[in-house]
Amino acid sequence: MKEKELNYIDHLEELRKRLIICVVAFILFFIVGFIFVDDIYRWFVRDLEEQLIVLGPSDIIWVYFTIATVISFAGTIPVVALQIWQFVKPGLVPKERKVTLAYIPALFVLFIVGLCFGYFVILPTMFNFLTGLSSGMMELSFTVDKYFKFIFHMTLPFGILFELPVVAMFLTSLGIINPYVLTSIRKYAYFVLIVISVLISPPDLMSDIIVSIPLLVLYEISINLSKVVYRRKLRKENSSGEAEETSI
Repeated sequence: MKEKELNYIDHLEELRKRLIICVVAFILFFIVGFIFVDDIYRWFVRDLEEQLIVLGPSDIIWVYFTIATVISFAGTIPVVALQIWQFVKPGLVPKERKVTLAYIPALFVLFIVGLCFGYFVILPTMFNFLTGLSSGMMELSFTVDKYFKFIFHMTLPFGILFELPVVAMFLTSLGIINPYVLTSIRKYAYFVLIVISVLISPPDLMSDIIVSIPLLVLYEISINLSKVVYRRKLRKENSSGEAEETSI
């Protein structure tokens, strides 16, 4: 009983240590983002013809904190993934440790790819479409908070959702899911992804369609990558089983 209590305390202490590291990393990245807010802001508005306006001093603070938080969030992702791996590592066999460690850089890379896809593909398409609706009808002017909220709504969800293939591969490699499960729940997953696309896109049908299609494609990619990992996993298990029979 005492040993179980000690193990429980050790696990809590280890979890506390990992959480502290994540929080410190978030704060450090936040400070870096805050220092370079001016450069980041100018980069985001470099192609904007209209001058952004603010409705009060609080909007300026909002821009600083929001940009710094997004930078901090992006930079902390690999740190969090590494700390999760460090926490679960003692319960994994050497092969599982090697497999899970390989997915950590992939999480960060796909997050950046998702952000770039949202910013360079989805954002300009949506922006040009929506601003085109007002052509000849009204004069356009954007507030800072509305403009940056629009940017983040069009980019951050894709940064997160682009990690779906890696998560599917990771869970398949651990035996938690397999491609047959992903295929069987496809219609439910489609429904959830379409709901997400409606929530993150502006309230018009064309925007919903433009955002929905990449998410559905991502799910299909996840299924196919899960199949690759699953077949490789079965081959390794079969070869190891044959090797054991031969040795016997």
